[in-house]
Parts: sequence; structure tokens; C-alpha cells
Amino acid sequence: MARLAVARLTAAGIDPAPLLRQAGITSEQISDAEVWMAADAQITLLNLAGNALQDDLLGFHLAREFDLRQGELLYYVLASSEVLGEALVRVERYSSIANESIALTQVPRNEAGIRVRYVGIPRHADRHQMEFWITALVRTCRHLTDRDLRPVRIAVAHPRCPASSAIEEYLRCRISFGADTDEIAFARGAVRLRLKNADPYLNRVLVRQCEDALARHVRPVGQLQARVENTIAPLLPHGRARVDEVARSLGMSRRTLTRRLAEEHLTFTDILDQVRTAMARHYLKDPGLPVSRIAWLLGFQEASAFTTSFRRWTGVTPTQMRTQHGSGAKADPD
Repeated sequence: MARLAVARLTAAGIDPAPLLRQAGITSEQISDAEVWMAADAQITLLNLAGNALQDDLLGFHLAREFDLRQGELLYYVLASSEVLGEALVRVERYSSIANESIALTQVPRNEAGIRVRYVGIPRHADRHQMEFWITALVRTCRHLTDRDLRPVRIAVAHPRCPASSAIEEYLRCRISFGADTDEIAFARGAVRLRLKNADPYLNRVLVRQCEDALARHVRPVGQLQARVENTIAPLLPHGRARVDEVARSLGMSRRTLTRRLAEEHLTFTDILDQVRTAMARHYLKDPGLPVSRIAWLLGFQEASAFTTSFRRWTGVTPTQMRTQHGSGAKADPD
């Protein structure tokens, strides 16, 4: 994704070097396809590139246009599988070979689907990478089955933006934005669809290679701050983003969580404010979302309490922030 974004910047006549420096990525990491880069740095670069290109759907656009074969080993082990259900099992097991920050699991329902979970990085900071993954997964399933598959459900944790309808039109499915999970599902019968390039002999060879790669790949343990942030985000609209609730979700006591955060010079309140600030900035980009609704989504009982907190975080009110961004939204008064 980072390399695709740099190519897009270059084609648009934008020098990517300053953005790479801001993201902490070197030109050598971009030019050498064998070199890995940190997932959080990639997310930062995608956000910077999206702003520079004035493209709110950069991840989606990159996913629509890239050559699926650039997925290399992961793509070919999927393509050589016999049926779509088998390919989904493969993508669940081997996705970490391609991206260390992504954990894919099959949807535990009577459907053929994949749930996406972030590991070691805060989910609320990203939109472009997730929209890339969702779009790429649909494209891959359509290509492998040679059918115009239509998902029955798509859910993402980040908020809708004014241009989001273009993604829904392409994927041919209404997307549930601001959901508790990130997932995509097809009708259950899709698991039995045969793949056009099924090759059981080649697949066995590629599975062995994937198993070898998986054995060599050490998956990072999620950083505590990112785990706390990713637990807080879905609890906010329900008014349950409290330290005891988050600690329970993480399988530890409130005292243990507080102590471990203190060891990293962090407090729960500071993390909660950071998550709310980042999510508020995202929500305010949607001109159709009233300030009162944003306040509820962030766990505030009153819009005035949200306005007071937002001014403390940023120095301006939510409406002033929207005016600065030129959204022209008809929001609730501060």
C-alpha cells in the first residue's frame, strides 16, 4: 500500500520525499520490495498521501487498480485453492505473511466472511488501509471465482465520509460505518464456488511454502496502548469506555491495567482523550453528522460537554473546526 501510494503521488507530480520523512519511512524501504516497514508508519503515510492528493478514498482507489498478483505468495496460494471456502481458510491462516498488523479470522456466522482485526496499532487512526483491505478482498473473491460476487454485509469501525457512497457502489453493498467490528461476508453458499484457476498440486506446494514462511515469521505482540485504544473505540457509543470495563475486556484488573500503563508513562484518561480527539476529527469531516450525534458517538451525554472537551483538546470548538476545514456542514450550535 505504501509503495502504491508513493507511485500515485509521483504520477500526480507530488514529491513524496517530505511525506516519507514525516511518516518515518526511507526511500530505500519504498524501492526495495523485500524490505518491510512498520504498519503504523504505513498508515501515517497513507493519511498524508490522501491529504496531499485530496483523495478521501485513497485506500479504495489503490485497491481497485493494483495488480492482484502483487500479493505474491499469499495471492497464489488463494488462487490455486479448489473452492472459495478453502481460499478463505488460507487467507485467515497466512495473512500475517503479508502484513504483520492485520489478523484475519472467519466470520462466526452462517456466512462466508472475514473479520479484520488490527494488532499492535490503533484502529481509530486508520481509514485508508482498512478500505484497501475490504476492497481488495472483494476484488480477489470476484476474480478467483470469475463471478460478480455481492457481499451480504460489510461493516467497518471508522465513520462514513462524504465520498463513501462510491465504495458502496463498487462493492454493491451498503456499508455499516462506525460498527464494533470490521468484517465482510458473502452468502453461505459462496464457500462452495469453485475457483477458476484451481490447481491442487500447485496448491500443496504453495501451502508448504506458506507454512515455512509462517514458521519463520514472529508475529508481534500488540502494544498495550494500541490494545487499550482498540478496546475503547467500540465502547464509546454505549457509554462504557471506563477503565474497569476496558481492563475486564483485556483480561486484567483495573489496578493491573493502571500499573502497566504507568510503567509506560501513560494514563487511561490521556488515552481516552486521544481516542476521542482522533475520532472527533474524523466525524467532523462528515457534513451530514450533527455535533449532537458526534457527542453521543464519543460517549458524551450532552453536546455541551463534548464541545467543552473538544475545545480543551484542540483549542477550538467542533463548529470552528468544521469551518476551518471548509465543510460547510449544518451542525448543531456549540
